[in-house]
Amino acid sequence: MPVSELETERSGQVAYVTLNRPESLNALTPALRDRLIDLLAQASADPAVRAVVLTGRGRGFCAGADLRGGTGTDAGAGSGAGSGSVSGVGSGAGAGPSSGAGSGSGAGAGAGAGSDAGSGSDTGSDAGSDAGSGAGSGSRHPGDVARLPGDVSRMLRQGAQRLIAAVLDCEKPVIAAVNGTAAGLGAHLAFACDLVLAAESARFVEVFVRRGLVPDGGGAYLLPRLLGPHRAKELMFFGDAVPAADAARLGLINRAVPDGELEKTAREWATRLAAAPTRALALTKHLVNTSLESDRATAFAAEAWAQELNMATEDAQEGLRAFAERRGAEFRGR
Repeated sequence: MPVSELETERSGQVAYVTLNRPESLNALTPALRDRLIDLLAQASADPAVRAVVLTGRGRGFCAGADLRGGTGTDAGAGSGAGSGSVSGVGSGAGAGPSSGAGSGSGAGAGAGAGSDAGSGSDTGSDAGSDAGSGAGSGSRHPGDVARLPGDVSRMLRQGAQRLIAAVLDCEKPVIAAVNGTAAGLGAHLAFACDLVLAAESARFVEVFVRRGLVPDGGGAYLLPRLLGPHRAKELMFFGDAVPAADAARLGLINRAVPDGELEKTAREWATRLAAAPTRALALTKHLVNTSLESDRATAFAAEAWAQELNMATEDAQEGLRAFAERRGAEFRGR
């Protein structure tokens, strides 16, 4: 994978990660996805990094999985089971760089954001992605390797689900600065982040139903927890694009901001998080992320142990001293 496809920058104690494939609305190839997973793991383990900002270059945040990025067996489920190919993305007229979506045969071929990501149409007619081999129909071309039962689920576990888990499990707070369309796996990548800012021009699209696919990349896990089951089903059943302002109103994201203020706001939030007690934030993130799977007794026990662990940190001691001395705390992330 060319290094330029994933730009990284360190500013103080904040790591900025930018998806840089603007011609495909930053659709994820398997190599790009794996590199992003590695970077999140590195940020999690690096004490010098205390916050992460994830954004995209150009008009899109992430159009999902790029079916051009792998072989026939990896282009679909392995990179998100069709969670948004780039077939026709941006043009809405089938002229996109992957109009022959049939090369990613089987589940996921041609499940792209299509015209929604570019022309603003909500019809889902994106001729580009439909011009291939019939999204997810299972049709194959000569030379394609036949799938065996279990292949799709294995590739999902190792691909899209592993990416979402990397965000959820990162021990540093992760901010999504959604600069444009986030579709399929790209939308779920944003929703998995701890805080989500979006430009007012951004949109979120659950494209799966338009291609006859089941939502993957953690969608059926994330959306009910953010919206409740009825709203989650509405988005997944209809596949309508959700403007940033509506996403904020529904609680899908934290805030919609004017396009020109997105980067500034993301940097301000990241700077505040980088100055916070890092280990306390990590434990808080874990408690919140596991709370909906826990009964009260389990949640209370986890909370007590988290506080026990946190009290051994330097930042906790500094916070208590600062309170007693009536001064501002200076946390070091330790």
